[in-house]
Amino acid sequence: MTPQQYCQQKTAKSGSSFYYSFLFLPKQKREAITALYAFCREVDDIADECTELQVAQVKLSWWRSEIENLFQGKPIHPVSNALLPHVKTYNLSAAHFLEIIDGMEMDLNFNRYQDFEQLQLYCYRVASVVGLLSAQIFGFANSNTTKFATDLGMAFQLTNIIRDVGEDARRNRIYLPLEDLTKFNVSEEDILQSRESIAVKQLLEFQIQRAESYYDRAMQELPEEDRKNQRIGLMMAAIYRTVLDEIKIDGAEKVLNSRTSLGALRKFVLAFKAWLRNN
Repeated sequence: MTPQQYCQQKTAKSGSSFYYSFLFLPKQKREAITALYAFCREVDDIADECTELQVAQVKLSWWRSEIENLFQGKPIHPVSNALLPHVKTYNLSAAHFLEIIDGMEMDLNFNRYQDFEQLQLYCYRVASVVGLLSAQIFGFANSNTTKFATDLGMAFQLTNIIRDVGEDARRNRIYLPLEDLTKFNVSEEDILQSRESIAVKQLLEFQIQRAESYYDRAMQELPEEDRKNQRIGLMMAAIYRTVLDEIKIDGAEKVLNSRTSLGALRKFVLAFKAWLRNN
């Protein structure tokens, strides 16, 4: 199996909405973004699946060393080997890869977030930074596109958090800021025990409004001259925002006991329509 095949398998296996958008890219950019996403999956799986804290920390530390190897032209892992030809082509930054690892390490150290400022740092590291690296691969002429990439990454991660509230709670994780729980008179136990209520519904509707504000801001920040190059981000936004719309239609509090998802065909259709709109 070649490094690129390894990354392709890793990405396809995840079933992510991102996968359906990548299909529309030319070969070199598709391979670059697939390798980037495979890297994110590798380090995210460590944070999600390692039950021993010390083992997870050692594995993330190994990846920090591997990023150093990558930027010295001596990668070891299949994902790093797949990334190697794209680092110089797209002027990718080692600091950004290390920030993603820092974000995954936050998952090892925190299972609660006191306020939105703390959560915002987490979202920036695990999602906005990925958006910035992706924007580099897609290409842009106007520096304001980095603002678009940053805020769109925030919107995606906040959508994930809302969608996965129940799933995360079953792993004793609450990503909703605790100050927001207090504001809406919702206890941690309400979330952990999946208690649907008007208060929980209002709390989650507030989170949805916050995510929507990041989508709106990102769309306003995207310069017209970069719209075509950044259309993959717009395709992903079409899919993710539809997920958010479905959560609202179903009743926001339902995320405590069920996970809203779109079928593969619907994701592809949404991506294709967004491609046509921005072609």
